[in-house]
Amino acid sequence: MVAEFILLLITAYLLGSVPAAYLAAKWSRGIDIREYGSGNVGGSNVLRLTPKWAAIPVLIFDTGKGMLMVWIAQIIGLDIGPQVAIGVAAIIGHNWPVFLNFSGGRGLATTLGTALFLTSINGLIPWEVIAFAVIAAGFYFVARNVPLGTGIGVLAMPLVSWGAGEPPALTLGFFAMFLIMVIRRLAAPKSSLSDSVSKGQLLLNRLLFDRDIRDRDAWVNREPVKRKTKQGKG
Repeated sequence: MVAEFILLLITAYLLGSVPAAYLAAKWSRGIDIREYGSGNVGGSNVLRLTPKWAAIPVLIFDTGKGMLMVWIAQIIGLDIGPQVAIGVAAIIGHNWPVFLNFSGGRGLATTLGTALFLTSINGLIPWEVIAFAVIAAGFYFVARNVPLGTGIGVLAMPLVSWGAGEPPALTLGFFAMFLIMVIRRLAAPKSSLSDSVSKGQLLLNRLLFDRDIRDRDAWVNREPVKRKTKQGKG
């Protein structure tokens, strides 16, 4: 089963690396999604920049990446530990895709889809996803801070798993998902808008708001780098 496990790990990473949001933006509007809006190669940015008919399949595909690979892992008889590792590999592929020079999205849809399927397919109640939904919704409606809500929601997942007495491999997997999210936020490419922001403030902004600056409107409405260059030449 070792060979099957390694093959599924590689396949999960490659499937996770397929940049559906990037392709949807290219095909529907002819743009590079990394130069627009939040710059994120994910469902939320593509939903903002493209027609809904293009965004909905992206959300479905990104959510299903890890689910499909976990399902295949269970079908061939792998235990929950290898299932978790394969699901995490799909998330890593989405966040650091080989097809986009290892610069992808934040993996939230893939994380939630993987978490939901890992619990459900193993006969467990997905308390982690429920807790995430409650926390994220609370921050959205009360504080209007979606990135902070999603960050705390993902942090709550391993804590809820541990409190519910779920298998240690599952709890560790949820903790790995949280670490992946934090690393992806902090290690994002620096934008020109953050030139005047101190390193400490930059890291705090990224951790709490998932952007380089506090001003959300300025961040999501920033001009593409290439278009700025062309205007400057003109």
